[in-house]
Amino acid sequence: MPSKAHLLVVDDEANTLASLSRAFRLAGHEATVCDDAAKALELAKKQKFDLIFSDVVMPGKDGLTLLEELKQQGVAAPVVMMSGQAHIEMAVRATRLGALDFLEKPISTDKLLLTVENALKLQRLESENRQLRQRLGKHEIVWHGDAMRRVMAQLERVAASESRVCILGETGTGKELVARTIHDRSTRSAGPFVTLNCAAVPAELIESELFGHEKGSFTGASGRHVGKFEQADRGTIFLDEIGDMPLNMQAKLLRVLEEGEVERIGGDKPIAVDVRVIVATHRDLEARVREEKFRQDLFHRIYVFPLVLPPLRERREDIPALVEHFAAQVCAQNGWKAVPFTAEAMRALEAHSWPGNVRELRNMVERLMLLATEGQVDLATVQLALPKAVSGMPASFAIGSGALADRVQLFEREVILAELKRSHNNVSLAAKALGLERSHLYKKAEQLGIDVRALRREQE
Repeated sequence: MPSKAHLLVVDDEANTLASLSRAFRLAGHEATVCDDAAKALELAKKQKFDLIFSDVVMPGKDGLTLLEELKQQGVAAPVVMMSGQAHIEMAVRATRLGALDFLEKPISTDKLLLTVENALKLQRLESENRQLRQRLGKHEIVWHGDAMRRVMAQLERVAASESRVCILGETGTGKELVARTIHDRSTRSAGPFVTLNCAAVPAELIESELFGHEKGSFTGASGRHVGKFEQADRGTIFLDEIGDMPLNMQAKLLRVLEEGEVERIGGDKPIAVDVRVIVATHRDLEARVREEKFRQDLFHRIYVFPLVLPPLRERREDIPALVEHFAAQVCAQNGWKAVPFTAEAMRALEAHSWPGNVRELRNMVERLMLLATEGQVDLATVQLALPKAVSGMPASFAIGSGALADRVQLFEREVILAELKRSHNNVSLAAKALGLERSHLYKKAEQLGIDVRALRREQE
């Protein structure tokens, strides 16, 4: 709350102006007075006021007309109307026109100052809500078409429950964002949201990350470490890429889900935890179960409510909205002016296959805005930025034969090889272009039989 407010008081009676301004000044506020509605409108357009007090009945332009014109001119300051000839119809009209309050003259000093205090509190609350919306906007799910409409309907349904959710989808489709949204719309929203990428943590460290350890429990354990499950108590834990969790850890996770207790490495007693579990994977878990790479009993524990996220190529109608959203984010983060995308540029983006999905699109929008010339992103800019080798589906993928999983792996392999070639085997650049973490690209390449390190040695 500011130490003082800057107020504008509009009334055609000199005595009223003098008494109100004196009361405001004694309370520590600054008051500007005006005896004419037309002049008051010009003042409000040029100066920033925290609150405007206006009489209703004045010669020439009356207070209600002033109120209407203030709103039309986009003056943000709230307006309090005053009148010694008040009646219900007048108050109703003032409220409909956007008045914050309607005071009947004579107005006591206490009532006057309370009105100012309440108005300032309201402004502060609106400012805090606006900042909160801006923060949440960083995690906003942007969608427009039917594919995501179905997902959002399922999300709303499951968010209000305590059910475990298994989010399925390709890399870059926004699985963590969906998990966070489920948490934010659940009864646990006031609790913590804790994440762990099971593919990014070395197998020998994942138990400590999940369940914690006591000091001295193993070499290098110099102090107690509280695991992710304890950190998420009374909240939500999100286990990303659970399909890559080692089998021995799957058994330990199953016990925690069954008993609601964790035991730190080196600990001597179980610790009760109240945690909602959301998992995600880009893998076919049922196939992993058949291959005995994923425990069937754990599968049934986590596969309570599957939520399948469509790849970006199956929700192309969302691309314009996503581009606009990401462009606004990039501008806000860098202090840039908005850069429009031409219709031809947008059509080219909609036609692209987006193997890296929404994450790749986000990175591409930033790249396009850096490359933009003449104040816009045009078709030539998009053609320059899009990876030539992956802007369409490789012929071998499109006409190949075999199981779907095999053909998808072939496509992924060609995409990664093309991007590595384009970036001269610079893994960091290739990972960024594909919207992947560097470690994830190494892991994905290894799974697809690509020896990244050998390629780099050949380059050298």
